[in-house]
Amino acid sequence: MRDLLKHLTKGVAIYGAGDAAISVVNFLLLAVYVKRGFLTAVDYGALATLGSLEAFVKVVNRWGLDGAFMRFYHEREDGAPRQRMASTILWFLLAADGVLLLITLAISSRLAAWLVLDDTYLLALRLMLVNMFLVTFTFFPFHTMRLRDAAVTYSALTFTRSAGTLVLRIVLVIGYGLGITGVYLADLALTLILWPLLWRWIRPLIAAMFSTDELRQVLRFGLPRLPHGLAQQSLESTPKLLLGQNVSADALGVYQNGSTLGTAVRFFTSAFETAWAPFYYATSRKPDAKQTFGKMTTYGVAVLVLLVAGTTAVARDVILAMLKPEYLAALPVVPTIAVGIALQGVYLLTSIGLNLTSRTEFYPVSTLTAAGVGFAVGLALIPRYGVVGAAVTVLVSYLTQLVVAFVFAQRQYPIEYEVGRLIRLVVAGVAAALAALWLVPALPPVAGLIARGVTCIAVYGVLLWITGFFRATEIAFLREIIARFRRRSAQP
Repeated sequence: MRDLLKHLTKGVAIYGAGDAAISVVNFLLLAVYVKRGFLTAVDYGALATLGSLEAFVKVVNRWGLDGAFMRFYHEREDGAPRQRMASTILWFLLAADGVLLLITLAISSRLAAWLVLDDTYLLALRLMLVNMFLVTFTFFPFHTMRLRDAAVTYSALTFTRSAGTLVLRIVLVIGYGLGITGVYLADLALTLILWPLLWRWIRPLIAAMFSTDELRQVLRFGLPRLPHGLAQQSLESTPKLLLGQNVSADALGVYQNGSTLGTAVRFFTSAFETAWAPFYYATSRKPDAKQTFGKMTTYGVAVLVLLVAGTTAVARDVILAMLKPEYLAALPVVPTIAVGIALQGVYLLTSIGLNLTSRTEFYPVSTLTAAGVGFAVGLALIPRYGVVGAAVTVLVSYLTQLVVAFVFAQRQYPIEYEVGRLIRLVVAGVAAALAALWLVPALPPVAGLIARGVTCIAVYGVLLWITGFFRATEIAFLREIIARFRRRSAQP
């Protein structure tokens, strides 16, 4: 168990260094854009709309075949069998997505009008569509890196992309004042720059091969994930689109930035998800796999609860430090979105049985149910409660998805979870957030952020310790990590 935990932790840390960097870049640039006035609340409203559409386009362009590639990669022998599968997927995507790109570019003006986007943002829309077409095929090299345990290379490339994004966005948005157009022009330029670096990973997989049998098999696995993916993206995107129809553009921008702060929890879930799939596929072959998954879920929830508690505790300080006082209207949005993203993380942890048993048809059931519930809740709450209603809609959607998927997964691949320990985690998290809010006096934003963050972490750890949450083996493992860290720190 200890070796497995070390392996997963190492994967999360390495993958996280690259994946989280992109989110951190956007997070930090938020303060520059808002404080210096390079992007207005109206711009952020447009960015929310374009980002929602981008999420849908990304899913449609992949047809669920990115998941099929990962699922069947190890089942195909290296060489011609694996090339046949990969090439079949590639040629299909080139043809299908090429047609979709031409159609969407042709109707882009009408599409912008339907989305209530000003003509100012039309070029940004078109750049996004082209970039999403090119980004589609990057799953071949990136999934191959994950499946071959090349985490360092994966992280280095994603970090390179984030660093390039930082530089280009500064130049185009701040230096040349291109606004939202500069954001999407930077994304497209980085995609074009990245492709030569990825080519050596994709070249061995591609040949002049195409198999209708392979296409049927990968589509049989992947297509059920398409409605699931669309519904998944709708859980956050639909509330933004509904909000855009009911509030002003600047109010939508306030929600967008509040939502961005709340999704800081995703720094962890994105890195974890990247390392989690290869881990559970490999672990599922071991006799104690279900016990391992139960414990890993406890550890994952422990991190998620701490992140939500910390986000809740420092929400006001972060808004004042990074944005402007008028964005305090988004204060209730931040913790609500954070809870929703954490529930999505729990869903990733507890729904693995559907992948392991190849019962992927239950994914769209759970996510479509969540999307339907979210749409109904959004229609009821958003016109009346605005940004708060939108945030609650996201939370309810993710909660619904978690519950439905959990029921199906337990029927297919039952796992015994550590319920008592999970309850202690939630109680400790709530108490830690409240302690940080009530015990720390009013301070300047940056000082308050640090004080409340430290208080939250300290109270959380102490409560878990005194309630006997940690087991002897876990304490020994933590001591080993601390000792190793001290030894490295002592080295010249």
